[in-house]
Amino acid sequence: MDTEFNNAHAKTGYLINNIGFFHLVDTEPKEFNLHYHDFHKVLIFISGNVNYQVEGNTYQLNPYDIVLINAGEIHKPIILDKTPYERVIIYISSRFFDDYRNEDYNLFHCFSKALEHHASLIRIKDISKTKLYNSILELVKSFESIEYANQLYQQVIFTEFMIWVNRAVMNEGIIYPNATISNKTILDIMNHINSHLSDDITIESISSYFFLNRSYLMHLFKSRTGYTVGKYISEKRLFNSRKLIQSGIPITEACYQSGFKNYTTFYRAFVNKFDMPPKDARQ
Repeated sequence: MDTEFNNAHAKTGYLINNIGFFHLVDTEPKEFNLHYHDFHKVLIFISGNVNYQVEGNTYQLNPYDIVLINAGEIHKPIILDKTPYERVIIYISSRFFDDYRNEDYNLFHCFSKALEHHASLIRIKDISKTKLYNSILELVKSFESIEYANQLYQQVIFTEFMIWVNRAVMNEGIIYPNATISNKTILDIMNHINSHLSDDITIESISSYFFLNRSYLMHLFKSRTGYTVGKYISEKRLFNSRKLIQSGIPITEACYQSGFKNYTTFYRAFVNKFDMPPKDARQ
């Protein structure tokens, strides 16, 4: 089962293999807390009356919208009424995308383009007329199947789904719907942090930059995100360091590029976060 509704700003979900599939229908309203994962996440919204919040932005979902959530991004659905909330969730490790990346194709391309647009939601134009729509229907149908090698078949369908998504992105067949900013100050602070991870960024420097009282900043950020400012900075630096290491950057360089001033502190935090030493992140 999916564990989206665990403790506030907690790391939730699990991923034993490189990819995990879930088809979920909530028939009663639930209160979801902000949370994050160590892996990437694709949410295919099927039905309901739901908004989705990712890193300070809130999106109003339409049927068959696709939400792309990067590892470490805090997010939650906001259930607006008693309409059943149906969705397909796919948890994806970085290794999955590594296996589908070469000079001819890169299935992570849609995530990268969404980041360029500062968006987490993509909407396919006239989706019911596309092959992508058929792959979504087939993926939903697969959850009821007990046929031979069904888990493998799901992976095949999802790979096809990702191909169609990336083709739509490359052919400009998608829309990046505008988000409602939950709190502009919080969004600006998040963007500032993520743009200055390698700098000597502190609560004091942030409060000074935004002309905010230190205590007010700390209270506002925690109440809106579930994170303390320091915890958010640390988490983002760790995820950035792992991304750099996986891209081939030397470990020590990745440590300092991500804003850590002490390698020992970085090493201990990395192991505590990812349950592996930094060198194993390359594998």
